[in-house]
Amino acid sequence: MPIKVQNDLPAKKVLIDENIFVMDENRAMAQDIRPLKIAILNLMPLKEDTEVQLLRSFSNTPLQIDVTFLTTASYVGRNTAKSHLDQFYYTFPDVKDRYFDGLIITGAPVEHMEFEEVDYWQEICEIMEWSKTHTTSTLHICWGAQAGLYYHYGLQKVALDKKMFGLFRHKVQNRREPLVRGFDDEFWMPHSRHTTVPREAIAACPELTIMAESDEAGVFLAMANEGRQIFVMGHPEYDRVTLDTEYKRDLGKGLPIEMPKNYYPDNDPGKRPNLLWRAHANTLYTNWLNYYVYQITPYSWDK
Repeated sequence: MPIKVQNDLPAKKVLIDENIFVMDENRAMAQDIRPLKIAILNLMPLKEDTEVQLLRSFSNTPLQIDVTFLTTASYVGRNTAKSHLDQFYYTFPDVKDRYFDGLIITGAPVEHMEFEEVDYWQEICEIMEWSKTHTTSTLHICWGAQAGLYYHYGLQKVALDKKMFGLFRHKVQNRREPLVRGFDDEFWMPHSRHTTVPREAIAACPELTIMAESDEAGVFLAMANEGRQIFVMGHPEYDRVTLDTEYKRDLGKGLPIEMPKNYYPDNDPGKRPNLLWRAHANTLYTNWLNYYVYQITPYSWDK
């Protein structure tokens, strides 16, 4: 799939080195094609890593995608250079009058805080409300999923006794839904979080349908409003070494962290982790783009 990005976005070189077809602005302008317009509200601290991970996940569909990266106006993080944000990111006031075919709201390292204590919570609420009328489908990831479940359905997150950290086996539910089309009965996905939304709370909400869950990690995937809102509790976009990086980072800081479960061969952190989730992660993003964005979105939003 051709991913349309700005000509000098650093993620472009990484993807090209991985033999992923990335189309720059000049070539896209020469094509008479209506690309899908996808906005990504990137709340992760290492934004360039998340850019590569998400764009890589988009690379297995034939659809042409025009990506717009968003960041918060009410809070500016310290882990991404201001020059990068100024050059490649927009804020909500810049785009609030535009329409997008799809929106992704990523995770964020603010789980220990109550939602209302987060510096940019009011801005997130405004964006989630705006998404009801200005996007075809919104995909919420990890903390973004917990925030969406709280804002839209009043479901509270709860603190875990210890971090849900590692690879976990999940079972598909509601197989007739296109969101899990092509999934095996069981599959692995990464989780890295200190909080969760209890399964019983999600199951008790009549608007929500559980699509995949784990005996150990809880609900992984749920949807509402015929796919207008999709909630992913884990991190399917993570690459092979993301959990390894987080683990060794926390060890280096002296933080209490257990080895990620089911991740290292023979539970040996010196060995290269096996990549066990990429195929299902790609299928998830492809299904979202195809069945809940491309098949539903109007050709022209003004109509």
